Amino acid sequence: MSQSCCELEKDGGGGACCGAVVPACADKGDGWGTLSSHEAGAHTQGYDVEFDPPLESKYECPICLMALREAVQTPCGHRFCRGCIEKSLRDAGQKCPVDNEVLTEDQLFPDNFAKREILSLTVRCPNQGCSQKMELRHLEAHVAECVFAMVVCVLCHMSVCKSYLGQHEAQECPRRLVPCMNCACPVVFEESKYHEQECPLANVVCDYCTMELIRDQLQYHCDMDCPRAPVACTFSPFGCPEKMQRSDLAQHMQEFTQMHMRYMADSLRSLSLSGSLLPASEMPDANFCPSRPVPGPLPLREPLAGAAVAAPASSLHCGCSGSLQHLRETIQQLEARLVRQDHQLRELSIRTETQSGQVGELKRQVRSLEESARELEAQQCNGIYVWKVENFSVYQRSQEAGQPVVIHSPGFYTGRPGYKLCLRLHLQTPSAPRCANYISLFVHTMQGQYDSQLSWPFQGTIRLAILDQADGNHHTEVMETKPDLLAFQRPTIQRNPKGFGYVTFMHLSALRQKDYLRDDTLLVRCEVTPRFDVSCIRREGFQPRGPEPSV
Repeated sequence: MSQSCCELEKDGGGGACCGAVVPACADKGDGWGTLSSHEAGAHTQGYDVEFDPPLESKYECPICLMALREAVQTPCGHRFCRGCIEKSLRDAGQKCPVDNEVLTEDQLFPDNFAKREILSLTVRCPNQGCSQKMELRHLEAHVAECVFAMVVCVLCHMSVCKSYLGQHEAQECPRRLVPCMNCACPVVFEESKYHEQECPLANVVCDYCTMELIRDQLQYHCDMDCPRAPVACTFSPFGCPEKMQRSDLAQHMQEFTQMHMRYMADSLRSLSLSGSLLPASEMPDANFCPSRPVPGPLPLREPLAGAAVAAPASSLHCGCSGSLQHLRETIQQLEARLVRQDHQLRELSIRTETQSGQVGELKRQVRSLEESARELEAQQCNGIYVWKVENFSVYQRSQEAGQPVVIHSPGFYTGRPGYKLCLRLHLQTPSAPRCANYISLFVHTMQGQYDSQLSWPFQGTIRLAILDQADGNHHTEVMETKPDLLAFQRPTIQRNPKGFGYVTFMHLSALRQKDYLRDDTLLVRCEVTPRFDVSCIRREGFQPRGPEPSV
């Protein structure tokens, strides 16, 4: 990761997002949900809510120290929650918890005046992010409809803000269904990588010839077509142990014809010994007859067909002459078949090499046309470039896992002729010193088509912005170039390794305060207004028109 030449720090703001995902078992901390569950039980404590203005002490229960719920009064003049005092009388004995006077449940009577007063007090909504106030009697109905209430996602079982649930289910839920880019089948988002490793229509590369094709075709390609796939010799059933690339098979068949004939003869001899061609007692061999003794096995030094022809004439009159004639005819048929296969393999090899060369040339032409199209598109920017950073949530998950995220934009020109620039975006990790969880944004100079016609170092004004895709309230910073920095010198490689920009351009938490993210896409805008040095422009007849207009 290259460091910027100039790191301009600024306060990127912050603030927690009310729609942040939390575990479903997380404690809300406001007590309201707990109270609702207590109402069905025998013991119900007071109202644990935030009163505005604060609750007066005369409305507090001496036992639970919360606002009186179902207020009752004792003969000695003390007020309690009905549930609190009844539990106290059962557990601690029949006496008043304040003054220890004798007290029974029959002596308690409802304090409707206090109840009405408490229900008419103003309270705040307990949901984080909601600023509404209402009377206590209306609180339960408001909480049931509050858009800031936490609800459980039915897919991933995570608790999210009700107003954020739709966006969570559509864009961020790890269990949401997304279409596979290759086969268009719906798959669970967090399992999409595993599906891609098995998808039959996914693009894969042959391990041998690096040809790109779909996974369903890979096995057939390796078994039948790939010129570099390892294959066994055609005569491997007869004992040839050689393996080679498919493109070398024809040459191997041509160079080792005699050896293949020997392997075939040995194989046929083994078959005859096992009784497939001749009775085992006859011991067939192309060089001897069973009717005469042989001192020992003779090595086979010529192709078996020739040996059969050169056999002694006496062997033709013995009992095995018919079998030897059949063996000779079989070998001649196999030799003719070998020649035909040799010709077919040569033609296939030539055709494969020709097709491979044509495909490679077409690929090179397509790449050249794509690069030319990108270069022409970059020249039409006229110094104003909007970079679409798609699938931003993927980068955020990598950042949250502590993995550094560095993205470079395509190149763009400030005009024709003009300087070629690109953007670099960092998502700083949570452990990064001074800039944890910040978006860093830098500008780099690149080698361009008009570098020899321009003045160096590059000078001008650069305006960087992350666009608000709703109301146009963009996050913008403006900076002036510094000619003495290496970041603005004429690049000697494709992209200048030194950049210029902001290490703390925007805090990641600020992305949810406005509509900076839409359809999981972040828009980064760069507007460049160069200043030309007339004395350094070399192209004859070219006159600068001053700073380029900005939009």
